[in-house]
Amino acid sequence: MNAGNTNTGGDKLTVQNLVQVFNRQKVLHNVSFTVKDGEFLSILGPSGCGKTTILRILIGLLSPTSGTILKDGVDITEAPPADRNMGIVFQNYALFQNMTVLGNVEYALHFNKALKSNARSIALNIIEQVGLSEHAGKKPGKLSGGQQQRVAIARTLALNPEIILFDEPMSALDAAIRLSLRDEIKRIQKKFHSTCVYITHDQEEAFALSDRIMVLHAGTIQQLDTPENIIRNPATAFVTEFVRDTLKIKIDSLVKYING
Repeated sequence: MNAGNTNTGGDKLTVQNLVQVFNRQKVLHNVSFTVKDGEFLSILGPSGCGKTTILRILIGLLSPTSGTILKDGVDITEAPPADRNMGIVFQNYALFQNMTVLGNVEYALHFNKALKSNARSIALNIIEQVGLSEHAGKKPGKLSGGQQQRVAIARTLALNPEIILFDEPMSALDAAIRLSLRDEIKRIQKKFHSTCVYITHDQEEAFALSDRIMVLHAGTIQQLDTPENIIRNPATAFVTEFVRDTLKIKIDSLVKYING
């Protein structure tokens, strides 16, 4: 995945002037952005900045106070979640603990009329493609956190969504597993040419995965750009502090440790 290549296709998703008000307090301020077909866009920001609110609006779990969402140029602002052809990977996996890996991946397919008859073969194929074939008969409790998250990703991929939304999928995992799963997500995204919107508060994660990064603060887009441009030309003081300075501190700490 080339972080500088954002012209992988037309606009798959267009968000226009999104406003969200909770209890008379505005939490999103006229947020507008596009996501290209096949692009990996991360929404990066601290807790409470509004990034999860955007995700909930995109998937259809929350109606915006005002604003418009277009998918392939069609207004889906008021469309129910089932009609949006989007998948979501949650932070806590949301797996059925009493079902096997195969059962978890196959489960949602039984509710899709077009896929139901081939549910078993589709599930087995996806499980193989995410490298979990040897674990297909195991229940989630027998898997590591990273493996469970891969099951959650496989379950989402099985439904062949046009857009995959990730809700901080690695925040519950330890550092080593995060690094491994990060590579796995990149590999899967390239293999399936998926359009991805990834919610995170982790700067390293966003830079490792993304074609472009939207830096969000207090419900306002601070900068939407390639990782390279954000580092070279931070648009605001917040971007400088939250992104560039934080990454520099992490790198300096690592260099100091390596050099003894």
